[in-house]
Amino acid sequence: MASASAPTTLSILKSTTASSTTTRRARASLLPLSSSRRRLGFAATNPLFNLYVAPVIRSGKFSRAVVSMAKRSVGELTATDLKGKKVFVRADLNVPLDDSQNITDDTRIRAAIPTIKHLIQNGAKVILSSHLGRPKGVTPKFSLAPLVPRLSELLGIQVVKADDCIGPEVEKSVASLPEGGVLLLENVRFYKEEEKNDPEFAKNLASLADLYVNDAFGTAHRAHASTEGVTKFLKPSVAGFLLQKELDYLVGAVSSPKRPFAAIVGGSKVSSKIGVIESLLEKCDILLLGGGMIFTFYKAQGLSVGSSLVEEDKLNLATSLLEKAKAKGVSLLLPTDVVIADKFAPDANSKVVPSSAIPEGWMGLDIGPDSIKTFNEALETTQTVIWNGPMGVFEFDKFAVGTEAIAKKLADLSANGVTTIIGGGDSVAAVEKVGVAEKMSHISTGGGASLELLEGKELPGVLALEEATPVAV
Repeated sequence: MASASAPTTLSILKSTTASSTTTRRARASLLPLSSSRRRLGFAATNPLFNLYVAPVIRSGKFSRAVVSMAKRSVGELTATDLKGKKVFVRADLNVPLDDSQNITDDTRIRAAIPTIKHLIQNGAKVILSSHLGRPKGVTPKFSLAPLVPRLSELLGIQVVKADDCIGPEVEKSVASLPEGGVLLLENVRFYKEEEKNDPEFAKNLASLADLYVNDAFGTAHRAHASTEGVTKFLKPSVAGFLLQKELDYLVGAVSSPKRPFAAIVGGSKVSSKIGVIESLLEKCDILLLGGGMIFTFYKAQGLSVGSSLVEEDKLNLATSLLEKAKAKGVSLLLPTDVVIADKFAPDANSKVVPSSAIPEGWMGLDIGPDSIKTFNEALETTQTVIWNGPMGVFEFDKFAVGTEAIAKKLADLSANGVTTIIGGGDSVAAVEKVGVAEKMSHISTGGGASLELLEGKELPGVLALEEATPVAV
């Protein structure tokens, strides 16, 4: 392996001429807004459409081709379809709880509210389903009971809680549910049949309702009874507003981005992001890498990495990714300096060194100030940015500077009209920690689901839903 004095930085940007032409064509081929409403199944006067979906269409963030592949949406269902009907809603209410069973972050609950409100405002009887944690059988600490007060507060009605998710008592609760009412079922993962996608369990869940809405993007990559199995017994089966919004951004904006398009990928291991990096190399103009994975790339170039995290079996892969980026004309930027520490701890001694000069016994835990400056300058040229994974060990304040700097830069770019997408996982925690979450164009509620969608994989929970009515293109 040849030695080098500095890590490779590929800085050849794709020509913007072709990209601009592509963007203009994409915008020119957008459906008229009224047609888009019909295509996605929204009534022209639907306030939730106007609030959550129409701005995305108007902005030109996805082309006619992307609009034409949308799933049938809950927005298509009006009072005629919903009044008096029992609707099984699979939401992702898997929120963190403290030791006293208090919700510490209600983001996922708030994200589910628009779909539930649309249903109850149109006279539906909502049967709300979710999982919480990873219980092994009935586990009291994973009960959904602590969610009832916050759900009730946000919906403005008293949510009723069932003690189970199937069975005679649940059936009685459903039967007594008034129009516009909400019944929260107990944790579906209290039954092992949920994750096994057991047909009989799915049938029992489906027997409670007349139709199905999946708004649980965070579990859409799993073929479970409540996300995929029930669709075999309930028609129509449609996407909720949140699920549709995730598809609009993670598929639409990424497939037909305003250019230049940058992707920022971080995290500790190359192995966990291989699919994402390979997929994004097919789409992006600029790729910025950070986090622990960068040391595998450095070592692949013959650099000393001290005691930094390295995946020895991924050295050839790192080399091939660098070569692939160069061949495709993607500007792949690795940090030129890093913050190193003498141990993995929040109180470790630390210093900034060039990426090519990490001494033995020291480990890299964050990107350095020069790298932050270079990354920010690259991002300044963009029109679309997607970010997945931290730049360092941001759980330790001393090594959170790089991650926080990226979060602040994306907030600034958002204010200037750049589309900024936070692709789930630790990146979401980072923008929330910095207090700029509300400034981003979109923050994905999915972890594994976001990654799989960015990798180009099909999600079982999405595939199971009905296709929207095709429009001639």
